[in-house]
Amino acid sequence: MTVAFFSGKGRRIGVALGAVSAGLLVLSACDKPTPLATVTVGDNSVSSEASCYNDGKALKESEIQGCLNKKAEKTVKVAMDDKVHFGVDPEIADNGWTIFINGQQAEQEPNKKTYRTIPGSAFFASQTGETTNSTQISIVETKGKQLTGIWHFQFKKTD
Repeated sequence: MTVAFFSGKGRRIGVALGAVSAGLLVLSACDKPTPLATVTVGDNSVSSEASCYNDGKALKESEIQGCLNKKAEKTVKVAMDDKVHFGVDPEIADNGWTIFINGQQAEQEPNKKTYRTIPGSAFFASQTGETTNSTQISIVETKGKQLTGIWHFQFKKTD
């Protein structure tokens, strides 16, 4: 004769508690995703997580240049007469963000809006006045003078 140590209800409760505990353990091992930055041209939207991000804290000075020089994983086709729409998560906009072109800051003051539009022709003129066929665009989140996140996109000219 066997004796049950737990009733059917007790076993179900035990199994449920075990499943909840295992689920919480799995979730605690996951990394929180970084905020997203999105570039839209026409009906084509490309979103990216940050290439460098430290949970909203300042990036180390020693890491910044390497982060700015990282190659973009996302490519966007842009014609000279296209309108390029940039969108960022609200937490990026709250801190402020600016655009870098080929690793060089293109704007003096950070933007605090979640969305803005810039003509495609602005991204393909070199410093010598010649046009280029490919440009790396970086969206850089700032907190005062500190950089807190960097998102990269490769723009390919279609004209």
